[in-house]
Amino acid sequence: MRKLLCYLRSGLAAGAVLILCVGAGDAGAAGKKVRVALGDIESVETLNLLIAFQNARARGLDIQLTYFKSEDIANQAVVNNQADIGIGTPYAVIQKVKAPIRIFYQLSTLQFFPVVNSQKFKTWKDLDGQDIVVHSRTSGTLALANLMAMKQGIKYKSISYVPGSEVRALAMLKGTINATYLDAVNKNFLMKKAPGKFMVLPRGEATASDEALFANQAFLDSNQETVATILEEIVKVWRKGNADPKYILKERKRLGLLKDLPADLEKEILPFYTLAAQGGMHPNDGGGAKAARTDLEFYTVAGQLKGPADKLKVKDFWDLKPLDKVLKKLGG
Repeated sequence: MRKLLCYLRSGLAAGAVLILCVGAGDAGAAGKKVRVALGDIESVETLNLLIAFQNARARGLDIQLTYFKSEDIANQAVVNNQADIGIGTPYAVIQKVKAPIRIFYQLSTLQFFPVVNSQKFKTWKDLDGQDIVVHSRTSGTLALANLMAMKQGIKYKSISYVPGSEVRALAMLKGTINATYLDAVNKNFLMKKAPGKFMVLPRGEATASDEALFANQAFLDSNQETVATILEEIVKVWRKGNADPKYILKERKRLGLLKDLPADLEKEILPFYTLAAQGGMHPNDGGGAKAARTDLEFYTVAGQLKGPADKLKVKDFWDLKPLDKVLKKLGG
């Protein structure tokens, strides 16, 4: 039976926090080592990905998942070959520094809610000249905040970066943050904890990527079988979770994941994945060319890419070959 080691580690890159669940299987079972960088913390919203990674480990891959303090540092780790695969939306990095990295799978679409302290703010106009907090400098939450500011004709006093929706929700409860973006789980958690104290502002429409997988092109070219195995397991978990959100609960119990999750958040697992399935948050087909084009348009409007969008080429940001290969095998 495969075992999991959970231990602290530093030195992978500045800001690395820890490595969780490194495969340590029976003798001879350890396969290709894959270093994955995530600029966030483990949470309800990453549970399906943790399940997919465990399934990939069961097929012999030695996946090492590292949690960084921010998405920016996770991006750096991939650019500098200190990690093989990153999780995020590094469009600005690819364009600004011409990094040889490419996105190859859309994990999720933007499903964040602008939450404010209703004792201070009632409308978007009230945020003119005020502070707002988002996940990171290259996150979808920043893109959403910038987009809404442009649409509402307002300008923030400052934008601060606090990784982790759970962290921002707790800061809202403590009163150290008064306006931020939260995922559905933590938005619901906040409303239940302090009824009437917070409200959700109109968020508009956004179907762009929130999280995606990316890697150096050289890694994708020289590790096609490894990448295919990871994508196959993600596609399988995404499809099963969308068909029956209770599948995520069953797999969490079977694999013993997120054991330290607070009871309040544990109750949000099924509602979160139910809403995610209904809203198409986790695409069954990995997004592909359609997602790439949508992202280029969205992140240009939001100010993270220099356009015009119709002049940007998908091939400069995405490598579609790994996903196309997997969908041909699994059916897409």
